[in-house]
Amino acid sequence: MVYLLETNLHENKSIFFALKKIYGIGKSRAFNICKTLGFSENLKVKNLSEEQIKKLLILVENSEILITSDLKKAKNLIIKNLVFIKSYRGLRKIKGLPVRGQRTHTNGRTARKIKN
Repeated sequence: MVYLLETNLHENKSIFFALKKIYGIGKSRAFNICKTLGFSENLKVKNLSEEQIKKLLILVENSEILITSDLKKAKNLIIKNLVFIKSYRGLRKIKGLPVRGQRTHTNGRTARKIKN
């Protein structure tokens, strides 16, 4: 396994699918990274050279995207802010109820069971 950006990447997977395992990098972002660096989507992680890995790290660090622990911290900060200002979403989050307007008359029971 290759440890890259706080994530273990399987050596037998293609670089496209391995990049998708990193928290904060999805399908489109992984495709853009492969295209920018000139990697084939079928290129395996075990076939990457040290130079290619360095280029990958430099590209991700220079781009202004939040990934892994930074993204998790930002998301937690947003939730804490919603709770602090006592917005509707924040109050629903505290109670363990659905936040985005889902039906709770017949659904949403599991969220309440877990919270209590």
